[in-house]
Amino acid sequence: MACVDLNRQWRGKRVAAAHAGQPMALPFSVLNVDIFGADIDGSKLVFETGDADGILTPWERDPVPMPWLRTPSTLIPMYMAGFAGDPRVALIRVLDRFAAKGLRVIAATELEFTLLDADDPKSGAPITAPGVLSLRALDRFEAFFDALYDAAEAMDIPADAAISEAGVGQFEINLYHQDALKTADDTALFTLLVKEMALKHGLNASFAAKPDDSDAGNGMHVHFSVMQGAQNIFDDASRAGSDVLHHAVQGCLTAMSDATLVFAPHGNSYARLIPETHAPCGVGWGYDNRTCAIRIPGGPSHARRIEHRVAGCDANPYLMLAAILGSALSGIEDGISAPPAITGNAYTLDLPRLAPDWTSAIDRFETAATMQAIFDPLLIENLCATKRQEVTKISALPESEQFALYRERL
Repeated sequence: MACVDLNRQWRGKRVAAAHAGQPMALPFSVLNVDIFGADIDGSKLVFETGDADGILTPWERDPVPMPWLRTPSTLIPMYMAGFAGDPRVALIRVLDRFAAKGLRVIAATELEFTLLDADDPKSGAPITAPGVLSLRALDRFEAFFDALYDAAEAMDIPADAAISEAGVGQFEINLYHQDALKTADDTALFTLLVKEMALKHGLNASFAAKPDDSDAGNGMHVHFSVMQGAQNIFDDASRAGSDVLHHAVQGCLTAMSDATLVFAPHGNSYARLIPETHAPCGVGWGYDNRTCAIRIPGGPSHARRIEHRVAGCDANPYLMLAAILGSALSGIEDGISAPPAITGNAYTLDLPRLAPDWTSAIDRFETAATMQAIFDPLLIENLCATKRQEVTKISALPESEQFALYRERL
């Protein structure tokens, strides 16, 4: 029985089958520990309130198997309903705002990760060179991918195509479009599954960026559309998309820099944000243009959607989707259209930028009106305190130890 903390770490208890599904108490502070698993100094959730407990509530789904364990076991995914510091609650709050307008969000994620040799955790052996869309690279890990897809099916995670990516040992798997909350849930489960199944096959899997390989940036792209009944309101039967789509794009652009901390939550995240590596650094959008932070893919008009390309795969999917969808909704409510779409190479343009570093991202997230319109003050306070504590601890470690930490945890 477990929940997801602000750093996308699963925290909970192992219980006997006879007690599974019963209400479970965990300290509120457990959802707000740093990447090392330590309490946050000065947190109101710890000594000031007696380190009080909250009650976990199961997700709206059956328990899922844990195929990486030797003994048949199940995971009961839970969250702390009603606690504003829970990242899943943050996304539910945003989706409730859509629902109040008669709208619902359909979303999908693209997840990049790197498979590393367990004996040489910086290498991608048996892959020694990058191979974009290489079938041979996929075939080298046939047993792992076969087991991963079987496990995803057993866990009701709708995994789609796998491809090899630009980095050595880097791969991408997409999850199908579905209700946005289930997409976030499945993304949280799938990142856990990939890491555990890799260990079972004698590998390490990392969703963090490799500091010595900018091509292995491990992004988490989000595709989403907004539905009113059966109608996709981004679709007006044209290539351009509806006015609502343009308003949503503008909302995402307005809040993008302020939300950098959510998209790049760790010190190592900024190794990915390098121009001309398919990791966007500037705030802009375009049609079918992968150099832009926001891309409107081609295809039939009924599938018109926004692809948000900024987040790294080390992000918390609940916070990431809350930031993206909350900003899109603000744009829809404001009714301001986006600027003209970018054509050509967006990296060559003088665009507004994401926050340039971890500390700047924390400061900007803490004070930005755009983030205060999306996230509860308690969550903003907790996340910023967590990240400031991590800045201090991480900066004291050699780079090799930093990567080892992120490789293990993310």
